[in-house]
Order: sequence, then structure tokens, then C-alpha cells
Amino acid sequence: MGRLMIVNGSPRAPQSNSKQYAALFRSFWRGEAYEYNVTQHSHAEAFARLENAEHLLLVFPLYADGVPAVLLDFLKALEASPLRSRPTVHVLINCGFLEPRQNGVAIDMVRLFCRQNGFPFGSSLSVGSGEAILKTPFRFLVRRGARKLARAMQASRNRDICVTMPLPAQTYVKASEKYWLAYGEKYGTTREQMDSMEIEKD
Repeated sequence: MGRLMIVNGSPRAPQSNSKQYAALFRSFWRGEAYEYNVTQHSHAEAFARLENAEHLLLVFPLYADGVPAVLLDFLKALEASPLRSRPTVHVLINCGFLEPRQNGVAIDMVRLFCRQNGFPFGSSLSVGSGEAILKTPFRFLVRRGARKLARAMQASRNRDICVTMPLPAQTYVKASEKYWLAYGEKYGTTREQMDSMEIEKD
């Protein structure tokens, strides 16, 4: 089925949602897989393993409509490395927005990297409501998407898969607001403080 390297591109890699998404995907992958967290900063060792891989799966959250800085650093190091092989690159990305299309720019950034450096781009799984969906009854939708992604990669079929919670936007926003207000209350932060720039001050 081909060797796979899974790169967790989250700045919070060891305790991240991306770690959960990677584990979910791996449960459907039939073949060898090696996992690497970009926060380990052992890129040379990772690239040595990548020489023997046929697939590279980047798993990361959307950061400011783009790719997290730590993952960009990894890609820059990969660009500068003497890597001889060119594994097919795939993306599994999640965002806090309900609409998975919000991930589009970040996926295009990876596509551009691939085009400029001679890496084939394969498939993508774009998850909306990614911060919450794994803790809801809609988790099965992510499992289904991860299975589709694994099958597409193993069959060398390029697919762009999208998943989100099937909720009206208004319902999702209300639930998000409720969550953040409760989170703020837990740490002694009021709604008024959240609504003002004072939240940025020490």
C-alpha cells in the first residue's frame, strides 16, 4: 500500500486536535506509517525517513487563513533539503469555521509549494467546525471522510473531500458563543472584557 509519513503541523502537536485527526486517519491506513511532530525540530531525521516514503500527509489546523508558522518552517527546510525522492503530498486540515471552504487558501499554499518543488499533490480532507466536531455525535462524518481520504491515497485517486457539522450557521455561532463565555467565566474573564480591546492588555 506504500509507506506513509504523517506530519503533525500544529504548534500544539502533542496535545492538539491534529493529533486526534492523525490517529483517526491512521486507523484506516493499510500500510507502514511514520508520524512526526514539527515541534520536535528534528527535520533532518524526518527527511531521511521521507526518502523511503511514497506519501506525505500534512495534518494541521488553519491559522490566520493559512498554514501555521511551524509547518511553514518545516516546508522551507524540506525545500532546502537534498531530498531525492518526491512523495505525493496530501492534506488533512481543520478549522474553527463551520464552512470547510475557509481552508481553501491554506490548501492552495501547499499546492503552490508542491508545484514549485516538484512534489505531486494528491488528495485533501477539509474539516469545518474542526475544534468541536470530534466531541459531538457528528464525529462519524470525520471518520467517513478519513476513510475516503485513506482509500483515495491508496488507490492513487486525487480527491478533495469536505466535512462539517450539518447545522445552520446561526445555531453554530450561538453554540460557539456559549462555549467561549463559559470558558471566559472559568478564568474570570467577563463578556464585556472579551468584547473590548482591553483583553489584549496585561
